[in-house]
Amino acid sequence: MQPVIHVLTGPTAVGKTEWALRWAERHGAEILSCDSLLFYRGMDIGTAKPTAAERARVPHHGIDLVEVSERMDVTEYVACARAAVADILGRGRSVLVAGGSGFYLKAFFGPVADEIAVPQDVRRMVAALSHADALARLRELNPEGLGSLDQANPRRVARALERCLASGRTLAALADEFARQPGPFAEFAVKLVRLERDAAELLKRIEVRVSAMLALGLVEEVRRLRAAGLERNPSAARAIGYREVIAMLDGTLPASRLAEEIARNTRALVKKQRTWFRTQLPAHRRVEVDTLRDESELFG
Repeated sequence: MQPVIHVLTGPTAVGKTEWALRWAERHGAEILSCDSLLFYRGMDIGTAKPTAAERARVPHHGIDLVEVSERMDVTEYVACARAAVADILGRGRSVLVAGGSGFYLKAFFGPVADEIAVPQDVRRMVAALSHADALARLRELNPEGLGSLDQANPRRVARALERCLASGRTLAALADEFARQPGPFAEFAVKLVRLERDAAELLKRIEVRVSAMLALGLVEEVRRLRAAGLERNPSAARAIGYREVIAMLDGTLPASRLAEEIARNTRALVKKQRTWFRTQLPAHRRVEVDTLRDESELFG
């Protein structure tokens, strides 16, 4: 019989943590985080990281993997996740993946990273180009077009150019090869559930969440993390909650607007997440939290 991985996702503040805990307790499961900010030690309050008490209820994996000044990428996450899944199943437990980081979620349904090795001299050459020059060179190498590439994003343009130069192939050819690769969890049956809530209720939960984070000491947490090298890791420093506090500490955001700015950006994130879930995830079960009587109904 094919081994099973259960995946529970949904937008920020929908209630994933509590429902994941309930389901895991009931079904003898351990939780593998799929939240790209929970990797970082010390990013606790602003990420709503499961508390020590919650982790005592159910063992968690994929949390506190690296220092906040270090970067994690999807390749490293996949290696960590595969090791965790093997460990959990090897002890006769079930696996529940919980989180809402879309790019990392994709790893459970298909390939997410190719194996193209980019030489350092190619990286240096591309890094020396302006965004306009890199885009022009990329277009020269791809006369049939750049497909769905976000051409306004300098980092994505640079990575695309590196891969074309290193491989000698077009983006279309690379995409075709990539699509034929097996995913890192191809040997598993993956059952996916997406939690949703009434829009008005979710907005209320966001407001409560932001207030709670500030009351718990988010500003002090950011001060500590800055001293530990937070801003050497752009992915972490730009995270919602952290970037607004940094702006306040730097004097570019009034303290009186801090809570509303975090809430506003969280609402925008939720909107993007919902669109991504609808358009990028494979066929899955959508569950309205308000209709759940207990955790046994999550995966049917």
